[in-house]
Amino acid sequence: MADAHRLAPGDVVGFVGLGNMGEPMVRRLLGGGFRVDGYDVDAAHGAGLADLEGFRRAESLEALARDAAAVVLMLPNSAVVEQVLLAGGLLEAMASAGHDAVLVDMGSSQPRETVRMHAAAAERGVPLVDAPVSGGVPAAREGTLAVMVGGSEELFERVRPALELIGSHVGLVGGIGAGHALKAINNLLSASTLVASAEAMTIGKAFGLTPETMMDVINESSGRSWSTLTKWPRYIIPGNYDSGFAMALLLKDIRIAAGLAEDLGVAAPHADLTVELYRRALEELPPDADHTDIHRWVEQRAGSGTS
Repeated sequence: MADAHRLAPGDVVGFVGLGNMGEPMVRRLLGGGFRVDGYDVDAAHGAGLADLEGFRRAESLEALARDAAAVVLMLPNSAVVEQVLLAGGLLEAMASAGHDAVLVDMGSSQPRETVRMHAAAAERGVPLVDAPVSGGVPAAREGTLAVMVGGSEELFERVRPALELIGSHVGLVGGIGAGHALKAINNLLSASTLVASAEAMTIGKAFGLTPETMMDVINESSGRSWSTLTKWPRYIIPGNYDSGFAMALLLKDIRIAAGLAEDLGVAAPHADLTVELYRRALEELPPDADHTDIHRWVEQRAGSGTS
């Protein structure tokens, strides 16, 4: 039985959610010497992990919790987290296993729901931290994600060795829910700069400037951002629009940030406008549109003269 100790290579980490982000994160843990029991309701997710040493596919959430020293959730939203923890029985399974395993929610959840799930976990004797990530699929593959942890110092130190295999910037940012709050705020900024850069580039292109010329200059000037430094050269200028992060998920995150502002009584008109722009874009684009497709939407509307 695993005691309440700092995670170390050889420990079993349960991992729920083996999609675009989850699979490369699992690979990082395996590469660092951890064993991973993975679970996903979609059998196609994580199929590439099957033959890797140290990986087992759990047949159920109960089986996943059986040997785990920690359980990571990489799920799309708070509703799915609650479904897995409560209706799916993961909290009960972790409590019954008796390992004092730490539950680590690394997806993008609503901060207030994270606080509520923390209370539900505490009632069952299951410690929980939130530790959402930023950087996208390439950073997940390279182990260079930013990891924003909300919870106690003691729990942070217990899970830190595993998190440092996943991210190059791992930090405790506050109490429970603080990680999810900061992730939503970060993605609000990311969404804002992306749509602003799309409009700016569309204006420049109409004048006759090439995207390559604009990027070369902007990225050495005060207008540069993560969007211009990475998203434009990787996904927009080549025209592949395949960052692996869906616009629907980004819209969910920026709605969390705008909702947080409303709950706190903070006027945030720019946040509200950003939500509205992405909402309208997603109405007109395919439901599985990549978040970088916001540029195509901006260009289409600019060409039609629609505001």
